[in-house]
Amino acid sequence: MSRFSFELNATDGAARSGVIRTTRGEIRTPAFMPVGTAGTVKAMLPESVRATGADILLGNTYHLMLRPGAERVAALGGLHKFMNWDRPILTDSGGFQVMSLSTLTKQSEDGVRFSSHIDGSKHMLTPERSMEIQALLGSDIVMAFDECTPFPASEAQARSSMERSMRWAQRSRDAFGDRPGHALFGIQQGSVFEDQRGESAEALRAIGFDGYAIGGLAVGEGQAAMFDVLDFAPSQLPAEKPRYLMGVGKPDDIVGAVKRGVDMMDCVLPSRSGRTGQAFTRRGVVNIKNARHADDPRPLYDTCTCPACSNYSRAYLHHVFRAGEMISGMLLTWHNLHYFQQVMAGMRDAITDGAFADWERAFHDDRSRGDIEPI
Repeated sequence: MSRFSFELNATDGAARSGVIRTTRGEIRTPAFMPVGTAGTVKAMLPESVRATGADILLGNTYHLMLRPGAERVAALGGLHKFMNWDRPILTDSGGFQVMSLSTLTKQSEDGVRFSSHIDGSKHMLTPERSMEIQALLGSDIVMAFDECTPFPASEAQARSSMERSMRWAQRSRDAFGDRPGHALFGIQQGSVFEDQRGESAEALRAIGFDGYAIGGLAVGEGQAAMFDVLDFAPSQLPAEKPRYLMGVGKPDDIVGAVKRGVDMMDCVLPSRSGRTGQAFTRRGVVNIKNARHADDPRPLYDTCTCPACSNYSRAYLHHVFRAGEMISGMLLTWHNLHYFQQVMAGMRDAITDGAFADWERAFHDDRSRGDIEPI
């Protein structure tokens, strides 16, 4: 079985374009990963997600261990077969969710003991158990178990959290072992402190990972602070390995991250926004629930080729959203995922052509013009 690899094909400033190769297919970078938290991208069929241009999906250890259970998924042939997705899957380690969703019972050097947000059942998640669960799921890219540092955090709090995450990173590496065809990513921590981020990067490099994630951002610090960290954090990580910014984000967050050297991102925003009546376009966000769309025969965006724009009017999308019809979330989610993948494709081409600055300028110019005028 071939091993995981990353080929960097072009750079333009700090922006990078390349290909991650896995046993289940190639991932073009920069890459946006739709989130299939519980084994599904909400409101989408797997083949529909693929049709938007997605090369890889994200699943989540915390949610899948609670329901339906990692052992059950393994017995049924693994997550790829279970959810009918034959392309690569990355699984989050569960560290963020045990901090944000569960009733945290006890956190210690061993791991995190918590109560399920679903039924209150008691569980213990450790670096070793996280590696075991992700192996049972059969994920292609496994994330090391880390402690998600809250924001804001003092320098002392951030250091304590970062150093624990580095100890857990070593335990994750040891438990992962040698699994040809599967990759393990370490997660850089250190909050907004450059020296701590640097120490974390050095610790991860010494342990040795197939890729490196930038954790502890998009947790409330705001875009300006996030970009301040991204001005130095990606360059602290090995240039020859993929860099993954976790939980980001809005289109302008993604463009800013790629500009600063990030290769991979994920976020629930395209699907969550689709279910709440928001559509992303080159000209900004359209709130389809607004009354101005009730009699508008035009598409969401006239040059978009997704099914929502090709086959339906704003008036229809407004109607089905107001009526609470499921097709509303389906069509708007498809549109949003299509748009996000178009943004990624545009950046890949621009980086390859050495024209990223021009592409970025046009991207921001379009968005500054706002939505098309109502009829």
